[in-house]
Amino acid sequence: MGGLQHHVHHHNRATSNIRAAFFLNLCFTIIELAGGLFTNSMAILSDALHDLGDSISLGLSWYLEKFAAKKRDAQYTYGYARFSLLSALINAIVLITGSIFILMEAIPRLIDPVQPNANGMLILALLGIIFNGLAVLKLRNGESLNQQMVSWHLWEDVMGWIGVLIISIIMKFFNAPILDGLFSVLFTLFIFFNVLKILKETLKIFLQARPEDMDLDQLTSDIQTIPNIISSHDLRIWSMDGKQIVMTLHVVVPGDSTKHIIIEVKSQVMATAREHGISHVTTEIEYEGEVCNLSQPSASSILSND
Repeated sequence: MGGLQHHVHHHNRATSNIRAAFFLNLCFTIIELAGGLFTNSMAILSDALHDLGDSISLGLSWYLEKFAAKKRDAQYTYGYARFSLLSALINAIVLITGSIFILMEAIPRLIDPVQPNANGMLILALLGIIFNGLAVLKLRNGESLNQQMVSWHLWEDVMGWIGVLIISIIMKFFNAPILDGLFSVLFTLFIFFNVLKILKETLKIFLQARPEDMDLDQLTSDIQTIPNIISSHDLRIWSMDGKQIVMTLHVVVPGDSTKHIIIEVKSQVMATAREHGISHVTTEIEYEGEVCNLSQPSASSILSND
């Protein structure tokens, strides 16, 4: 009972922290967009884009955190893990679209720089460090991967505002309007390529691709060395959410195998899978000579023939 109460308390605290970070980030994003237009600074507008993406991410994370304690049901038999992937996909689309818009506006300013309001930039930069810093503090001790990932994005925001602060101070003393556009382009490109990388990883998980660090040849070899396994086939491996890995396979055992042997084979297949970081395993047992309509070349042999 005490463990359950601790879990509920931790879950409620996590939800509360993300909610607080969401409202802090959203309020400042609105101020930031208005301030970027007022100061005529592309650096601030590009940072506002990043904060808008983080606001969406925080909002979705807040919503999805409520699903974290839910168990799988008749509707979602694998659970709710992929809701976090949906959040990442939506966030990536928003950030990529916004990045393209910012680049279209900022690149021409490199050719014909426009002097922004350095004093306004300085004030907004200080506010940005304060608001995003408070949001980071809210999530600094987050135990869930959800909170840790959001906290990392907010740290990026803090670093971006430190950059804007430095540029605004320089422009207060030197006539260097090109710095605004240059920082905007570099920061937006940094966001753009990082988001593309995350989007690629997310789509691969959605399409049930083999996890990148999974050595199928070694896994198949380890399974084949298990006593009483004659052969294996129809090996399928995918990730549910980037962390939880699922495997299904068929193994062929001698026709006279006893119940004890079958149990031992399944137990050793599970243990071998766990050694390779696989958390969920479904093993179908076939007897020697049995015809399997699903029998196909092993995944490792397919991989080696590519």
